[in-house]
Amino acid sequence: MKANCWMAPNRVAVEEVPDPTVLNPRDAVVKVSSAAICGSDLHLLDGFIPAMKRGDVLGHEFMGEIVELGSGARDGLRVGDRVVVGFPIACGDCASCQRGLYSVCENSNPNAAIAETAMGHAPAGIFGYSHLLGGYAGGQAEYVRVPYADVGALKIEDDLPDEQVLFLSDVLPTGYMAAEMGDIKPGDVVAIWGAGPVGQFATVSAFLLGAEQVVVIDRFPYRLRIARDRAGADTINYEETDVLDTLREMTAGRGPDVCIDAVGMEGHHASAALHAYDRAKQAVKAETDRPHALREAILACRNGGTVSAIGAYGGFIDKFPMGSFMNRSLTLRSGQAHVQRYMRPLLERIRKGEIDPSFIITHTMRLDDTPHGYDIFKNKQDDCLKVVLKP
Repeated sequence: MKANCWMAPNRVAVEEVPDPTVLNPRDAVVKVSSAAICGSDLHLLDGFIPAMKRGDVLGHEFMGEIVELGSGARDGLRVGDRVVVGFPIACGDCASCQRGLYSVCENSNPNAAIAETAMGHAPAGIFGYSHLLGGYAGGQAEYVRVPYADVGALKIEDDLPDEQVLFLSDVLPTGYMAAEMGDIKPGDVVAIWGAGPVGQFATVSAFLLGAEQVVVIDRFPYRLRIARDRAGADTINYEETDVLDTLREMTAGRGPDVCIDAVGMEGHHASAALHAYDRAKQAVKAETDRPHALREAILACRNGGTVSAIGAYGGFIDKFPMGSFMNRSLTLRSGQAHVQRYMRPLLERIRKGEIDPSFIITHTMRLDDTPHGYDIFKNKQDDCLKVVLKP
């Protein structure tokens, strides 16, 4: 079969790889009908996530048809079912899964010892996201093996198009969880760093949860335009306006009630000098991540407010403003999205017309064109916000 493979930093290629098969009783093999390129895939492309190997199949946002099913699959799955698959691989039975913490499943990461060395404890396995997180082949492919399919694969039983349900696999639940972690109250002001797909869905979700005003911060005009026109946000271009001063002016000096970092480890700073400082530290391995958005979110948040960090981080950061965080009684919440917790409720919101996730799609292309998709997505060319792939 064809699959998009990581070949080296800044290089992916569509290659012929072996077809997947059922290995365990709760496995399924899914014929992929749609997949997507996620912003966190760029961390792999750029070489910031360790334990990648040449030929690893990428992609953790995908859906399709079950064509093979193990004998132990539960939850009424059948060959022929149309399913969307959550990106964390979760058993459903361990203590973490029983608490709804699917992205820290205790049984799905076969390389837990590697992750424990880097993180203290191991998170769950993730499709197409390095051997640190299991070494599982991803979904930017014609077929994919889905472990614990009875937990991770949600059956789609109506005629909703792929474009409306595909993002239940990751970015829609991720954006919703980002807003939910803020414990948003009616009337709250929410500030969101990053107008990528997760930031867009965090905006929509914040309004659903009662926010009165959502302010999205980014530097690309087309992404800010989408946040205004499709998600209803106010916007700040941080290359043109001082973010902290503007947020104070918008909130009578208090700061936003909730601040969401939807950027993560490859943040960019308006100051060329400050951006170069973190790039240099990253290059010499003095830090692994560039936390510009997280630092600013903490400084911006009102006293007693909540910072929700949903952007992906991989290791260690420098100059975390702990004094501001502690002395101003802030709360910080974070985590990889526990996607399985949100898939069914969000599917119901889609069915009711409360959310139409397809508004983030700007490009649709063949699997063969995936390297081009990565290129325009990474470099923000052709107003690219989200690429959907059709194997």
